[in-house]
Amino acid sequence: MTAAPVADTTARFRAAIEKRELAVVEELFTPDIRFYSPVKFQPFEGREMVMGLFGVLLRLFEDFRYVGSYEGTAQTSVDGSEAASAVLLFRTTVAGKEIHGIDLLHFDEDGRIKEFTVMVRPQSAVQALGQAVYAGLVADGLVPPLPEGQ
Repeated sequence: MTAAPVADTTARFRAAIEKRELAVVEELFTPDIRFYSPVKFQPFEGREMVMGLFGVLLRLFEDFRYVGSYEGTAQTSVDGSEAASAVLLFRTTVAGKEIHGIDLLHFDEDGRIKEFTVMVRPQSAVQALGQAVYAGLVADGLVPPLPEGQ
């Protein structure tokens, strides 16, 4: 894969997120995309679930903005193969907590995003984000609520 499709996908993804254009984001993902969250051990899998998650995230994020980017290659989580990759640095606020984070994107041969990993700091922001996202996923019917007492 050449760098041009990756750079184009990265730019289109960044613009779509900043404009909150979920339809554009969806077409940039592979059908079997895996999303690795900072608050959940197992990845979210499949375009439908990941798009539901992005709907929740875009409702929660206040003043979301990308502040930098890098492109290169990295090992994928699935099979450890090298894949074209991009890192997007971001800042946002959720539930009054300022978050610094990165989005790590891995691309398939066609330049679509096949793996997406998010890392955020500080820990208090990770906890606030996790609670807010979980509540949004439950509200949207994407995950069941936890039983009482958990």
